Amino acid sequence: MTYTNFTLETDADGIALVTWDMPGKSMNVFTAEVMAELDSIIDVTTADAAVKGVVFTSGKSSFSGGADLSMIKSMFSSYQEEKAKSPETAVQTLFGLVGRMSGLFRKLETSGKPWVSAINGTCMGGAFELSLACHGRVASNAKSVKIALPEVKVGIFPGAGGTQRVPRLANAQDALQMMTTGQSLTGSRAKAMNLVHQVVEPDQLIPAAKQMIKDGLKPVAPWDEKGFKAPGGGIWTPASAQLWPAAPAILRRETSGNYPAALAILKCVYEGLQVPFDTGLKIEQRYFTEVLQTREAFSMIRSLFISMQELGKGARRPAGIPKTELKHVGVVGAGFMGASIAYVTAAAGIPVTLIDRDIEAATKGKTVSEGLVKDSIGKGRLTQDDGAALLSRIAPSADYADLANADLVIEAVFEDREVKKAVIEAVEAVLPEGAIFASNTSTLPISGLAKNSKRPTDFIGIHFFSPVEKMMLTEVILGVETGDKALAVALDYVAAIKKTPIVVNDTRGFFVNRCVLRYMSESYDMLIEGVPPAMIENAAKMAGMPVGPLALNDEVAIDLSLKILKATVADLGEKAIDPRHMELISRMVEKEGRFGRKNSKGFYDYPPKPAKKSLWPDLKTLYPQKPADEVDVNVLKQRFLVTVALEAARTVEEGIVTDPREADVGSILGFGFAPYTGGALSYIDGMGAKAFVELAEKLATAYGDHFKPTPLLKDMAAKGETFYGRFDPYARAKAA
Repeated sequence: MTYTNFTLETDADGIALVTWDMPGKSMNVFTAEVMAELDSIIDVTTADAAVKGVVFTSGKSSFSGGADLSMIKSMFSSYQEEKAKSPETAVQTLFGLVGRMSGLFRKLETSGKPWVSAINGTCMGGAFELSLACHGRVASNAKSVKIALPEVKVGIFPGAGGTQRVPRLANAQDALQMMTTGQSLTGSRAKAMNLVHQVVEPDQLIPAAKQMIKDGLKPVAPWDEKGFKAPGGGIWTPASAQLWPAAPAILRRETSGNYPAALAILKCVYEGLQVPFDTGLKIEQRYFTEVLQTREAFSMIRSLFISMQELGKGARRPAGIPKTELKHVGVVGAGFMGASIAYVTAAAGIPVTLIDRDIEAATKGKTVSEGLVKDSIGKGRLTQDDGAALLSRIAPSADYADLANADLVIEAVFEDREVKKAVIEAVEAVLPEGAIFASNTSTLPISGLAKNSKRPTDFIGIHFFSPVEKMMLTEVILGVETGDKALAVALDYVAAIKKTPIVVNDTRGFFVNRCVLRYMSESYDMLIEGVPPAMIENAAKMAGMPVGPLALNDEVAIDLSLKILKATVADLGEKAIDPRHMELISRMVEKEGRFGRKNSKGFYDYPPKPAKKSLWPDLKTLYPQKPADEVDVNVLKQRFLVTVALEAARTVEEGIVTDPREADVGSILGFGFAPYTGGALSYIDGMGAKAFVELAEKLATAYGDHFKPTPLLKDMAAKGETFYGRFDPYARAKAA
């Protein structure tokens, strides 16, 4: 029998090798067709007396990333369609769909033939759950091996047996840590946790897997044998008496109760370890069905799984323009930002010329990459040879003529129009026809900068976020004259450096910085009102933000905030800002000399390590303080979320953001906007425009006109519309 996605070969020893290699895909993923073929393979190998055991592996450089995007989308869409007809039937249907993969893996596990999973690269989600259902697991020791159950990061949890098998192999504490954080494991760490049996050299992977079967691997899972006990003795032990009362409290401290899937993991493990394995699978199936119906799961999967993949694969790339294989990129400005851009470019295998005013400054910029390479080698992420090769691709220079054959040049010089004007003119004097010029400005409008260009159609913005090597997002900004080729090249470059792009139209602060400034501005208002600083920071984190606004302002730099306020006044007039904010930030910078983390003094004090940062004690003396019991923490949380969501809605109304996927992904990846909401626009869609408008109006009455809902939101509320309905991101594709 032949298969589309698998090959099946049986050797002279009676060991079947099942190789998963989906045609036309860079990575294997689970689809309905894949599961049907795997079901058939289980039947065939079980029925064939000549087959003594099965080795399951991948024909690609990675094992599998788990479930396919289209399968996830179809599950949600079929549930919504069925729910409109019969909610009860919809839940029953969803329960059946949820149990399909788990049932398939259980069928494999109880087939009576030993199966060994040979893990040769990334093995995530359902792919690792399949591996856990195999009786043996062998992993390569290659650095490319990453083993994880990361579902909690997209609002769900391991629902194909993961919550039942992992805590029956590893101790419960390690199992909970792995699943509630979605952390990746190396092969050796997985072995230490008892999740894989062997870690071998890559060329020994299949021989070692086959040898396990030859050595008499039992075709029975440990939990199916009489007398099985979970590691540590299960739930009713002294160790568990310490773990389980604390676990929900620790989880609440880390998540503020915002992630239903994380809590469901605790329930699945706690309840599942008290019952037979098959009953545990039913418990998991029940909770998974429940979680899939939550707003958090729908929104997170849409933004952090589906939309991120679509944007990363070029959803906004203009059609009909050939892909650009970048052979040479120039970076002008060897400060920390420019040097970091050069690093990620070289890490993608692209030669870079790093330009600065003199060779000493350019060479100093390269030392940033040298430090990053040294750190990566120390952590085992790069070999010495790989690090040397990366650094060899960065050529410091003070001569613009070295950009004469560049495909793309990115300027990352000071946020000063005159400085940028000089760079644009110097670069264009040598840049070849058809090459693209990009500005990494974070605040200056691209169209204004493009006025200094002789070829504005080839001029675009590519806004990076710091630290460049860690932040996943880039904003690609279109000037009024930017052409399709410039956009295509910019998106090809962003794809090459493995970041997620959002495409926005030109405006002051673009999208992310506009939202970030609103987040920080709200904290200024709260300080001025007398809200205790610790409550401001804690309320923001309780709302789902990874960093409090005061801590974030320190990272951004308070003196930069002052420059932005002054530039706004210079360009737009005094009424464009709140004078109280100017007074606060001016005092912090000019009177107190507190610039943020960079000079170890900001809203926080930063003592030498290992001491931790702490809020500046005098901060609470700047304004009369309210008693803590007079401050409603829930209102503080609402203010942070609503002010950012309103700003995101304004960018849509102004035509800055035209695709709701980009507002949602940009708000989460750009500054960590409460991921459980699915992003700033999904936060509005999730509660409904009508409820959001009512909440905004209530906050406007109490805290100021900046909370007033926009005409667009009022219109959407009246019509019962959503952003994803009114601004359908798939309409372009449908029209085409």
